[in-house]
Amino acid sequence: MMKSIVLDGFAVNPGDMSWDFLSEFGPYTVYDQTSQDQVAERIGDADIVMTNRLKINDEVLDKCPNLKFVSALGTGYDMIDVPACRARGVEVCNIPGYSTISVSQHAFTLLLSLATDIGGYRRAVRDGRWTGQPDFRYQTIAFTELYGKTVGIYGCGAIGGRFASLCAAFGMRVLAYRRSAPLGVQGDLEFVSVERLLAESDFLSLHCPLTEETRGLVNRDFLAKMKRGAYLINTSRGAVVDEEALYEALTTGRLAGAGLDVMVKEPPLPDNPLLTLDNCIITPHCAWTALETRHRLVDILAANIRSFIKNGEGINRVL
Repeated sequence: MMKSIVLDGFAVNPGDMSWDFLSEFGPYTVYDQTSQDQVAERIGDADIVMTNRLKINDEVLDKCPNLKFVSALGTGYDMIDVPACRARGVEVCNIPGYSTISVSQHAFTLLLSLATDIGGYRRAVRDGRWTGQPDFRYQTIAFTELYGKTVGIYGCGAIGGRFASLCAAFGMRVLAYRRSAPLGVQGDLEFVSVERLLAESDFLSLHCPLTEETRGLVNRDFLAKMKRGAYLINTSRGAVVDEEALYEALTTGRLAGAGLDVMVKEPPLPDNPLLTLDNCIITPHCAWTALETRHRLVDILAANIRSFIKNGEGINRVL
């Protein structure tokens, strides 16, 4: 039997799921939130710890010598010092693939929202601009057919691939760029160079991980190469985009609009200028939060722990 600690469970489970599956492995404690300076104290003599955003580093590991297994409560594990864990024989796992369906759906929802301003139509009706107005001007509200338009996907892994299939179902031409993919047609999409992707895409959706190579990728130079009047969608990581450059592109007409589920700083500061723009849709990093998605997350988490206890290593171990 092993003792488990969840450091910041609120993000994954705000109260609509149960943590009781952890009792299979031994006693457990779930904290909704923890400050970084409380991490080592709360882990104490636990064998297993789960973290969403809190750092597991050298300082924490030195104070928690009984720790055997660390899991990210999500796909990203940049808050875990993997080499430091490995040096101490601590297993590290993440939870990949759990949000593929919901994130691709949310990215496509942002695309649809940019193409069709449902909110604008709803406000027009609510404000009385349609009722009893025979000369209502539909042209003042955005509505663009997706059929025949070109969508570009930067970073076409599992989420990007599923997003591509949604776009193809609407009759869109789908271009994609992935560093390891050979150029050419594959199924519903065509892998192309970055230059073609930017120049030809009416909508560009980012689905790449945050690395040193992709940090600040979407800068002024990147945006200047995009098709004028295109739309940008980001459901990957906020720091992939230079927000100052994006604001400039949105206010000068270089881009027609943007749909963002992620920001460089989350939550954003109230004075972030992107929050003031009518042509920038921002959602609160919620693409992964569907109940079904979070159930999938804890199922994968349980399988990882079960495998570690039985075989000495998790299924989704970080190497």
